[in-house]
Amino acid sequence: MKKLLVSALAATVLSFGIGSEVTVASAAEPQSVTKSNILTMAAVWKQTAAEYRALYYQGFNIAQKYVDEAVAKKKKKDKPLAVITDMDDTVVIHDRYWAHLIANGEEFFDDPVWDKYIPTNSLLPAPGALDFLNHCKEKGVEVFYVTSRDQGEGTYEMALGNLQALGFPYADKEHLTVLVDTSNKEPRQKEIAEKYNVIVKLGDSLNDFQRKYYIKKDFEERNLMTAMDKDLFGTKYIIMPNPTDGHWIAAIFGQSEPEDTEENRALWQKTATRNAWGEK
Repeated sequence: MKKLLVSALAATVLSFGIGSEVTVASAAEPQSVTKSNILTMAAVWKQTAAEYRALYYQGFNIAQKYVDEAVAKKKKKDKPLAVITDMDDTVVIHDRYWAHLIANGEEFFDDPVWDKYIPTNSLLPAPGALDFLNHCKEKGVEVFYVTSRDQGEGTYEMALGNLQALGFPYADKEHLTVLVDTSNKEPRQKEIAEKYNVIVKLGDSLNDFQRKYYIKKDFEERNLMTAMDKDLFGTKYIIMPNPTDGHWIAAIFGQSEPEDTEENRALWQKTATRNAWGEK
């Protein structure tokens, strides 16, 4: 992996906001430029790449197309229409959190930092998210947010507060489900589907669509299963970009939030070079 100048990134990182207990490294506290941070490339892409934003616009444009078609075809006797969406890295993004980790020399997801960050409402709406969700409301299509989080006591109120702080429609207890003890969203999605005609599901992880994709330590099997369901993507499932975290990591490490250890760094390196080209 190319050694990037982490200190230069730290100098431009946005803080989490006034009143936050999280300390952000500044330009006066640079990280070692000799150390390669495995998160840097993905975090820089999230913060700067127009392509990252374009993928969100593309996803929401596709979803809106299906929403409009469903509204046009709906008959009075039909079930009401709905969209089911994940929250994190789907309709809200956490670029500031990842920038903070890099600025402070972190190389893997950090739960304690995440738990301090969430209640600060420093997250941002994903590009195109507000336009799409407001369009759904204007068309009479209900939006259900189904997410998995655990910040201890107050987890639900924090998630609801995040949505309300950004002005999201349907940010209420009827439309928000927060799963604390599991990341399996399928039971709640099925409950919604009993009462509503679900047009599309949106997520940044395949597990946001079906539990069968939650495969640990076997990314090849996960890729094969995705190929078998290829016709669902862009039709029933709208996937958003997320190169920093998600259940794809569990397919490598066996867990979505592995510890920052030399062993895990070595596994990253091994996985990244598994198909390396070599001149003979």
